[in-house]
Amino acid sequence: MDTLYYDGNCPLCMREVRVLERISGEGLALADIHSSAVQPGEPSRLLRLTTLHLHTAEGDWLTGVDATLRAWSHTRFGFLLRVLRWPLIGPVADWCYDLWARRRYRRLYGCADCTEN
Repeated sequence: MDTLYYDGNCPLCMREVRVLERISGEGLALADIHSSAVQPGEPSRLLRLTTLHLHTAEGDWLTGVDATLRAWSHTRFGFLLRVLRWPLIGPVADWCYDLWARRRYRRLYGCADCTEN
């Protein structure tokens, strides 16, 4: 089973999670970062808060746009997002996501130093 780790303190994240809860199949678990224990060898809570993470059933970790695509692949609408991995669109989608994620974290948690990379 895939597990998507989401920020339960983020209104936009919660909106998407509520939709995924309604329309995803049984192969996707949703876990609030704030109430999930971090096991040794897993990405830290800070990393999970700054970038969307999904742990696949195969044991891999996906982040950002790739995590979103995998989560939505558990719905009947997942095919619509495949365009985000087309050669010319993929890098732009990644750049936009990274910019949005940094700003989202700074706005919610006020920690500019945590997102300077």
